[in-house]
This record gives sequence, C-alpha cells and structure tokens, in this order.
Amino acid sequence: MVTSRSGEPRTRRGGPPGCCDVVTVPARQGLEAVDILRRQAEGDAVGPVLHDEGGRTLGFLVPPGTAAEWDVPGSTCARTDGHGPQPAPAPGAPAPEPPVEGSEWLLPPGDAHLATDPAALREALGEAQRLIDAADNRR
Repeated sequence: MVTSRSGEPRTRRGGPPGCCDVVTVPARQGLEAVDILRRQAEGDAVGPVLHDEGGRTLGFLVPPGTAAEWDVPGSTCARTDGHGPQPAPAPGAPAPEPPVEGSEWLLPPGDAHLATDPAALREALGEAQRLIDAADNRR
C-alpha cells in the first residue's frame, strides 16, 4: 500500500471497483487546486477529477473513508459505500464512463494514477481559496 505525506493510505492504480469517495468543490476553486496539485510532486499529487457539463463543480476521487473526516468549508465529500468510481481501469483499458450522469473526466483514470491524497487536497483547496480571494479583492 502507498502512503501519503500525511501517512494516510493512498489507493493504488487498479484498486477494487468502487473504492473511492468523491470531494465536490466549486469549479473555480477546484481548477486552481488541480493546478496547485499538479505542480507538487511532479504532478503525482492529483488523482482522477470529474467536472459537470455546466462547469459549476469539480469532483476529486479520494480514498474510501475520507467522507467520515472531511470538513473543508465550501466543499462536500460523498461516501460511495463501494459503489463509486475506481481510480484507474486495468492497464490498456479505456477510461470508464464517468460515474455521474452529466459529468465528464477532467483528468481521467489512467492519466491520473492514484486517488487524490485528502491532506494534499485540503491544503490545495485552502491555497486556491486564498488566491481567489486575493484576485477578487484586487478588483
């Protein structure tokens, strides 16, 4: 098992089906967080990410059990109870259909190797919100 910077388990590629919870955030904050995470650890800090067709939200796949401890303001984390998306298909297989009707992959499984580390996501969302607040206050 791979561990995160915080020592929490991370989900490996090709893990069991339905092994991820999903953190949903506003698109603006989520896109900033994706950029922040991709700059960290040579881009290995961000797992698969969904976006809705309306462009209002992003969904980060995170390890199972994250929802029980998730408390970041402005976001939600949904438990999947084993029915959620898995972080990666079998090697060579196409990315699975997005698990939510009306959504598409921003970073599909296979391009992103692991579920996003919840501690890294928490930090990135905080930094993203500070950047957004600073940009909005300059206007």
